[in-house]
Amino acid sequence: MPQLLLELLSEEIPARMQAQGARDLERMFREALAKEGFLPEALKTFAGPRRLTLVAEGLPSAQAERHEERKGPRVGAPDQAIEGFLRSTGLSREQLIERDGVYFAHLHKPGRPTPEIVAETVEAIVRAFPWPKSMVSGTSRLRWVRPLKRILCVFDGEVVPFEIDGIESGDLTEGHRFMGSKEPIRARDFDQYQDGLARNFVVLDPEERKERIMDAARTLCFARNFQLVEDEGLLDEVAGLAEWPTPVMGEMDPAFLDLPPEVIRTSMRVHQRYFAVRDPATGFLVPHFVTVANIAATDGGTTIAKGNAKVLSARLSDARFFWNEDLKVHLEDRLEKLKGVTFHAKLGTMYERVERIAALAGELAPYVRDDAETRAKAVLAARLAKADLVSGMVGEFPELQGIMGAYYADKEGLDPEIVDAIRQHYRPQGPNDDVPVQAVAATVALADKLDTLVSFFGIDEKPTGSKDPFALRRAALGVIRIVLQTRTRLPLKTVASADLLGFFADRLKVLLREQGQRHDLVDAVFALGDDDLVRIVSRVDHLDRFLGTEDGKNLLAGYKRAVNILRAEEKKGPLPVGEPVDMPDAPPEEAGLINMAGHVQIEVEKSLGREDFEGAMRELANLRAPVDAFFDKVLVNSDVPEERDNRLRLLAKVRDAMGRVADFSQVTG
Repeated sequence: MPQLLLELLSEEIPARMQAQGARDLERMFREALAKEGFLPEALKTFAGPRRLTLVAEGLPSAQAERHEERKGPRVGAPDQAIEGFLRSTGLSREQLIERDGVYFAHLHKPGRPTPEIVAETVEAIVRAFPWPKSMVSGTSRLRWVRPLKRILCVFDGEVVPFEIDGIESGDLTEGHRFMGSKEPIRARDFDQYQDGLARNFVVLDPEERKERIMDAARTLCFARNFQLVEDEGLLDEVAGLAEWPTPVMGEMDPAFLDLPPEVIRTSMRVHQRYFAVRDPATGFLVPHFVTVANIAATDGGTTIAKGNAKVLSARLSDARFFWNEDLKVHLEDRLEKLKGVTFHAKLGTMYERVERIAALAGELAPYVRDDAETRAKAVLAARLAKADLVSGMVGEFPELQGIMGAYYADKEGLDPEIVDAIRQHYRPQGPNDDVPVQAVAATVALADKLDTLVSFFGIDEKPTGSKDPFALRRAALGVIRIVLQTRTRLPLKTVASADLLGFFADRLKVLLREQGQRHDLVDAVFALGDDDLVRIVSRVDHLDRFLGTEDGKNLLAGYKRAVNILRAEEKKGPLPVGEPVDMPDAPPEEAGLINMAGHVQIEVEKSLGREDFEGAMRELANLRAPVDAFFDKVLVNSDVPEERDNRLRLLAKVRDAMGRVADFSQVTG
């Protein structure tokens, strides 16, 4: 079936917008085609420094005829309503069909040639494209990310003719701005298009550009016994800056290696978009870098390398100035400046936030490691953790906050645990980030995140839908991961409101679900009102294992049967209270369940007191056989009121004994 090829060629598209631009083009085109009744066999988009490209396979040459029945007003409705329906359908009253007292319109829409639909679709997409930022150029006032230069649009080997504000569609594109032919490239299908670009030094596929960069950069490093410091984010960016990416290795002044390696790497990455290089044996940086040029230079990149080295030296000279100046001021002396830094309009200054974090660190420290030394170190580290925000280096490189504070603290000769806490207090910043586990570092990281959560929940700035401007979901997951990994027995109710406790429950469900756990089991345990995350997760784990056994499954079924009976009886009036008794002439199954329920209740309490959840589940398993026997042989709703009341009290006792372990009514399985 025919193929559609579309290219929108413009001036340089910012690298950060390319991937989303390709996704938006695919989404908008797919939705537009579906609206017209088209379902392509395959649809793929590509993004690069100067172009967005789309290729769709398996489109028909024309749209199929469509028949639609549209429901209208009832017969006898006001003339105004009927006339409005007629106008919307383009039919006359005689053409309407009456059925069951309602008018229906049968509409026939003849199919249109696919090129006609494509032309309309492309124009609509271009005019409505959701670039984060765009500009208006020329007299046409057409808005695009950068001035749009050409539109290549070919269907089934023929140009789809249309024009958008003076830009006519055609079958021509352009190669590399400098290395390619000065003549346009003609393409009537995707293979011809891709081959033509490749001959003119344009790698169309961004994934291929990434592979080209990494292969060449690793080869350059390997040749000198170096190792590339890989950076996925930087790779994405440089792949969006070059149509013909050509890695070049350059040299930097070795004297700059006395700067912290994070400063060197950040300067390379942020300012110059260079990859750092290290010695594989020691892991230390070497005085080299890899830059990605957009041309294959005739001198092998020597001139490019020298020019880039010169620019990098200027940048690192600035970094050295900030480093030297920052070392002249102690972190403690910087705290006063934080009074002039607003954290949030409703939450005060950064200085006030530091005071809150330090106080909270003092409260949390005993839960992490209960000794006076840990508490003192945690409070001091919390006071100093944000001081580098007003340093020159962090002002230049905000990415280095915390990291620079740790270097300055180390230079001041502060305790290594305090240095480590300052360095790690923002962690974990993502699902793959390490968790601070050393006691002082864990305490300060917890205090930092809990202050964020408590503060923003306190002013009702909670995440809504996909919006989370203050990264509160990440902060909550960070607290959970630190608590679980360090096994900190922190009662969250001491710091968290009911809303915030619910938020933690939701985040814990997300984390456990990612680990393969069931969210309903988290609900069943959280319903007990426990706020100790370590204990909650242990309960969930043992509950999951218990419910995976035959005893667990059958007991759950018995529990639900008991609860259903009790609920039904509650609707009739108050349930009888008190302990069930071994009545004369009671069936042995009733007496057996009374004895076992009493025994299990006592033993479960003992196990829970020791936090022996495996033992508690094992005790619950003892209820399985007597519960089954009870429901099999005993009629709960006896005609004798005393028997009925006693059996209802017995079911309530079974429910309550199981409810000490978890709220089994929350379990969906």
